[in-house]
Amino acid sequence: MKISFEYATQLQYENKALRERIRLLESGEAYLRLRKEYERLLEEKEREIRQLKAELEESRRQSARNRENWFQVYEDMEKEKKKESRAKAAEIRRLRKLFREAVRSRDRWKEKYLEQLRLKYEAETALEEEKGKNLKLRAQLNRDYENSSIPSSKTVRHKKITNSREKSGKKPGGQPGHKGHCRKRQTPTGPPVLLPVPEGVLGDPDFKKTKRTIVKQMVNIRLVLDVREYHADVYRNSKTGELAHAQFPAGVVNDVNYGGSVRAFLFLLNNECCTSIDKSRKFLRDLTGGKLNISKGMVSSLCREFAAKTEQERKKLFAEMLLSPVMHTDCTNAKVNGKSAYVFVCATPDGKALYFARDRKGHEGVKGTVTEDYQGILVHDHECTFYQYGTGHQECLAHVLRYLKDSIQNEQDRTWNSEMRTLIQEMIHYRSGLLSEDEPDAETTAGFEERYREILRKAEEEYKDIPPNEYYKEGYNLYRRMEKYMENHLLFLYDHRVPTTNNEAERLLRSYKRKQQQAVSFRSQESIDSLCKCMSMLVMMRQKEEENLFERISQIFG
Repeated sequence: MKISFEYATQLQYENKALRERIRLLESGEAYLRLRKEYERLLEEKEREIRQLKAELEESRRQSARNRENWFQVYEDMEKEKKKESRAKAAEIRRLRKLFREAVRSRDRWKEKYLEQLRLKYEAETALEEEKGKNLKLRAQLNRDYENSSIPSSKTVRHKKITNSREKSGKKPGGQPGHKGHCRKRQTPTGPPVLLPVPEGVLGDPDFKKTKRTIVKQMVNIRLVLDVREYHADVYRNSKTGELAHAQFPAGVVNDVNYGGSVRAFLFLLNNECCTSIDKSRKFLRDLTGGKLNISKGMVSSLCREFAAKTEQERKKLFAEMLLSPVMHTDCTNAKVNGKSAYVFVCATPDGKALYFARDRKGHEGVKGTVTEDYQGILVHDHECTFYQYGTGHQECLAHVLRYLKDSIQNEQDRTWNSEMRTLIQEMIHYRSGLLSEDEPDAETTAGFEERYREILRKAEEEYKDIPPNEYYKEGYNLYRRMEKYMENHLLFLYDHRVPTTNNEAERLLRSYKRKQQQAVSFRSQESIDSLCKCMSMLVMMRQKEEENLFERISQIFG
């Protein structure tokens, strides 16, 4: 291959250069030169880095100074701004004050123009409102046992009963010629006590003994324990080891047993006299000188025991009351373990009565009572539930008369209420004047009914002309009720067996109320149910005046 001169020359130069380089590397001169160059460059870089760090630090310090200066400027600006804001706010308040004064000044003349009209409207509205409120409050304050269904025991302010009798000028007490009511003499329980003759009489011969003897009695009572102890010898069979003894009488079970008289005494104290269990126990303990200390559990169980032993008599009474042509019914509130309960009562005019304890009113409460299956005339206090039972109904007119009196006192611009009250009193007086076997006169009865309708029409016109007050609608509601249940208000005029009031049931419920006040709350439904059963039996036993209540109950307890 042919090589050109230029190419060969170039290769020679490159070869020479490479040889020189190899020599330098082998001798270390190149390394030393490179190291010096590296150290020089490194020193330059470090110098640049130190310079940059110094510049950075200076920049940071300058930034901090700038920030401090900026915050200072900001604070100064903020203070200045706040100062300006406060000045502007004060100016705004001053301007608002001036504005309000300007507005008030502007409205003052307008208000003067409208003031009389507004005051007149407000006065009339307030007057009507206050009249209604005063009417409602006055009706509530004046409500008592004479004009509402509130019992007399719940009345706070008892009215003074005025004595309308004319003074006769006679001295109080028994009048001359009146035989008087002497205390009944009792049969002496021991030999008479002969009083000694006075000393001045015994030694004086002028005093002679007569046939007359003055007899006076001192009557006391004392409680004697009648303890009868039974002994039964025990016999043992020598072959079988069987033990045998005489049978003890009924009721003699424990080592110490309390007879019917003790049980009857505690039962009557707790349920008839409405004393607490503790007081009944203490009274018997004091009477016996501390010998009898009956437990609370026994006294508490007497009611349940008496109710169980008289179940058949109550069933018989239940059946007899179903045959009565007229029956009273009512209910009242009770408390069982702190919760609401109810006591229903059913009573006939001849004195029979049954109490029933229920945990609710309405149809659920009527279930199981005489009212549920009764097919006669029911007398009640406008309890709507009772209208679903029986074949006829008579509302208690005593309640109606009270409600009419309340309407008269609080609706003095009406006349129908006083006329209706007078009419009802006249009808009751007419009905009371008839003998039990007399039938009401048909013409008189028709006249009463027509007057009743006329008064209702008058009431309709009065309430149409002047609507009932918003705060007192009792009078209007009574008018609507008497219109709707007119037949049930006047039934007593057509049937001489029907009474005019439901006082029979209310009197019986008051007996329960006395027990409720003493017991406050019964612990279970069973306890109040037992009480109602016992009260039913006590009512029936009181009808037989010739029977001693204590002895009869003692026999039941055995």
